[in-house]
Amino acid sequence: MKEIDIRGAMVAAGRGLALALTAIVGSVTLFVLTVVSVALTTVGIGFLTTPSALAAVRAHANRRRLLAAKWSGIRIPPPYEPLPADVRGGLTGRVERTVLLLKKRATWRDLRWLLVDMTAGFAVAVAATWLIVFPVEGLALAAGLWRVFTDDPYWYAFVPVDSQLTGLYAFALGLVVLAAGLRYSPALVRAHFTLTRALIAPTQEEELARRIERLTESRHDAVDTSAAELRRIERDLHDGAQARLVAVGMDLGTVEALIEKNPAKAKELLGKARLSSAEALTELRDLVRGIHPPVLAERGLGDAVRALALRLPLESEVNVDLPGRAEAPVESAAYFAVSEALANVVKHANAERIWVDISYGEGMLRVAVTDNGSGGAAVGKGSGLSGLERRLGTFDGVLAVNSPVGGPTMVTMEIPCELS
Repeated sequence: MKEIDIRGAMVAAGRGLALALTAIVGSVTLFVLTVVSVALTTVGIGFLTTPSALAAVRAHANRRRLLAAKWSGIRIPPPYEPLPADVRGGLTGRVERTVLLLKKRATWRDLRWLLVDMTAGFAVAVAATWLIVFPVEGLALAAGLWRVFTDDPYWYAFVPVDSQLTGLYAFALGLVVLAAGLRYSPALVRAHFTLTRALIAPTQEEELARRIERLTESRHDAVDTSAAELRRIERDLHDGAQARLVAVGMDLGTVEALIEKNPAKAKELLGKARLSSAEALTELRDLVRGIHPPVLAERGLGDAVRALALRLPLESEVNVDLPGRAEAPVESAAYFAVSEALANVVKHANAERIWVDISYGEGMLRVAVTDNGSGGAAVGKGSGLSGLERRLGTFDGVLAVNSPVGGPTMVTMEIPCELS
């Protein structure tokens, strides 16, 4: 038996105990409170308490979703839809919220999950711990604890222990249980989360409907973003390069009139026109780089991000592990998403160092931007990260942010694609 397996089993036993305690305390309490609260809606009191009770249930379920992803790599999408923005406050708003929440299938799925979690979920979780802890009792009995039970035999599972020989039988049974625990405890923890996913994950129809809704919103955002980008390009051309080229034309007209009468002045204007044309060329290059950087088209995402990092005022490190190149639109979306994430770090994070890791696996282009700043970043309405999420949503990509207060912050982006 490898040490890593033993360590994994011990960790699984601890996690199983934590899940069992959460199930028997949290799920039982929330189930009773919620059922009583919903029942009290018949006399009006429940309208005051039910929204808060259901919010606690959802927080409890979301905590389990987080543990499922963290401990077993099982993703359980949240099926909750936001309530309409026009729901009023006060007592009337409480009644509206209660009615809307009780109409949601996700609410009744959560209540069903609480009932199963406190029973089958508890049993599966506690089994992961029992398989590791139970053999300790067998060892104690073999070491002489059986002498305490002199009047009646002590039953260790199905083994009656009343002598040193039966104590050794108990120890042998404990070894068998321990071997099973070392092998199956991690699987039992995973089975607990698999059961949870079967009960509270959205159905395929709901997931498809949400995906269609998200793609529709992303399409609208993409159209709005494209229109805003075209307006920006037009404004930059009008106020920048176009104005300079017009000035160059006027200067050259003046030079043409003065070249014989005042050669010195004409020479001065020629120098001014040359400088203006150079500045116009620089602005055009910057504008083109903002639309689609040449290094991105020529050398790919990795080198484009490295070039982007070199221009940062912070120390940076870029690690790239890509076996090929994605399609141009995907590379462009990933590049500008990284650019926006880096700009957010420089502007808000108070960081000293940035790490960018780009990789590909399981049909996903993954980019992680990590900084050692002050943390506290979140995806919210009006934040830079929300715009980044919309940009990725156009390609059915996802954004995850892990940013505890005090740092560090890790922004992870995934875009489904194929590499060539």
